[in-house]
Amino acid sequence: MSGTIGSVSPIWSVFPGETTSNTNKSEGDASGLFGDIFRSAIENVKETDAEKNQVQYLMATGQLDNPAELTIASTKAATSVELLVQLRNKALDSYNELMRIGL
Repeated sequence: MSGTIGSVSPIWSVFPGETTSNTNKSEGDASGLFGDIFRSAIENVKETDAEKNQVQYLMATGQLDNPAELTIASTKAATSVELLVQLRNKALDSYNELMRIGL
C-alpha cells in the first residue's frame, strides 16, 4: 500500500430527486440535510393541521358525510406534531452529548 491518501467522494442526498451534494454548504448553514428534515416535519405539521381544521369546519357546518374523517385528520395532526417534538428532543440530546464531550 502506498503512502498517498485518495480523494474523498462527495456525500449524496438520501432524498430522491435531489442531486446536489452537501459538500458546497458551510458548517453553519441550516439548509443541509439536517435542516431539510426539520423543514419537512414542520411543513407536515402545517399541512395536517390545515387538513384537520378544514374537516372540523365541514363537520361543524354539516357538510361532512363521514364523521370518521375528523378522527383520522385529528390523529394525523397529532402524530405529525409528536414526530416533530421527538425530532427536536433527539436533536437536543445529540447537541448536549456533543457539548459534554469537551473539545
